[in-house]
Amino acid sequence: MKRNLLIPVVVALALMSSCKQNPKIIIETTLGDIEAELFPENAPATVANFLYYVDQGLYNNSCFYRVVRDDNQPNDSIRIAVIQGGRYNDESDTIAPVVHERTDSTGISHIDGTISMARWHPGTATSEFFITVGDQPALDAGGMRNRDGQGFAAFGRVRAGMDVVRKIHSIKAPAQYLTDTIPINRIYRK
Repeated sequence: MKRNLLIPVVVALALMSSCKQNPKIIIETTLGDIEAELFPENAPATVANFLYYVDQGLYNNSCFYRVVRDDNQPNDSIRIAVIQGGRYNDESDTIAPVVHERTDSTGISHIDGTISMARWHPGTATSEFFITVGDQPALDAGGMRNRDGQGFAAFGRVRAGMDVVRKIHSIKAPAQYLTDTIPINRIYRK
């Protein structure tokens, strides 16, 4: 059942506006922790959406399940390098998709360690996210990884734990999906 996103977004925005520092989160995995800083002033709806899932504990017992790199992409595709995680087909307690915040509006480019929302079409992102490995301009607005050219909604950056991201990125992933997913024990605010 989809919930109205307006109430959690308003509450999250009110809480964020009273804080001087950007929120930080820890992604606790079985391979180590990843710490990221989120940018609510630049991407308020996306950060509020992500923190809703964090604060409700909906990322607990989730996983990293997809790795995209040169050796597992079709030859005719625009190359990217990311690890993708989230609730992986768990639609329970999913809230309404978040509005698409383009990188040319937010000013957050997909450089090494950027955390961003996965989506099919603009305005379809819910809980799935990815982290870039290296600079990935094809994921920014105007980039053509998606044919619509709208890019993906970047909303934060890894501040510690890129060694863990790179370790996950190096795991064998035929057809981009990990044979054995990497458990995310939980994601929580630091």
